[in-house]
Amino acid sequence: MSTERPMTDERGPVTALLEELLARIAADVPGTVGAAVSVHHNGHPLHLAAAHGLAATFVPAQLDGLGGPVPTAGRTGEAVVTADVFADERWPSLTLSGLIERHPELAADWSRVRGAAALPAPWDVEDSLVLSVTLDRPATDETLTVLRRNERLTAMALVVAEAARPDRAEQMLDLLQSRAALEEEKGIVIALRRCDPDEAWETLRRASQQFNVKVRELAVALVELLAGAPAPQPGGDRTIRPGPAARAAAEQVLRAFEGDAELTGV
Repeated sequence: MSTERPMTDERGPVTALLEELLARIAADVPGTVGAAVSVHHNGHPLHLAAAHGLAATFVPAQLDGLGGPVPTAGRTGEAVVTADVFADERWPSLTLSGLIERHPELAADWSRVRGAAALPAPWDVEDSLVLSVTLDRPATDETLTVLRRNERLTAMALVVAEAARPDRAEQMLDLLQSRAALEEEKGIVIALRRCDPDEAWETLRRASQQFNVKVRELAVALVELLAGAPAPQPGGDRTIRPGPAARAAAEQVLRAFEGDAELTGV
């Protein structure tokens, strides 16, 4: 059993910041009854980091075996939108009656739940988050648009939370730099493939897995390949130095984007 304590136990000020952000997201999305941010961290299963409203109970229920938009987004790396979460065939175990049985004190709240949306995104070198909302009406693409507007701020709050740990203070710049490299590479993928940010991240994630290289090394290698020069980075131990495998992967990814070669699954 994991001994890692949830992020919410150790980071009071940052948790308050996340909860304030979630409250703002809830205010921006009509009909929101709950909002949450969940995280994959250090190889541990997806778990709740902060919540607003009904999401404090609804998201843990999804993660505790019932399934739903949040675990699906975390597993697939793709955005999830549903008009009626209880009627969605993707999660047969997630039912209104099941939630009422688990938490009868919230029966009136469960009966209000309709749509939901969940947006996955990277927040650390190898870690990811899922930003989600639960609504009293169908979720739409506009719901995802609001989540995308707040994804970067949420990710940076998590980076600061991790860097605030006494044993990680020296790694704060590493985390911020890795995040910047990922954002730059996502911009490159968006430009080359003419795709949206979700597809860009999914492309990077698949390429990283296919070539068995770290996402941050692939990011820097691709930036340097296109620029024809080293990527601007701080010196010392914080410099990201792509290895031969990452550089070879970047070349293959670029050729695939340009239509000169096939890249299975990318």
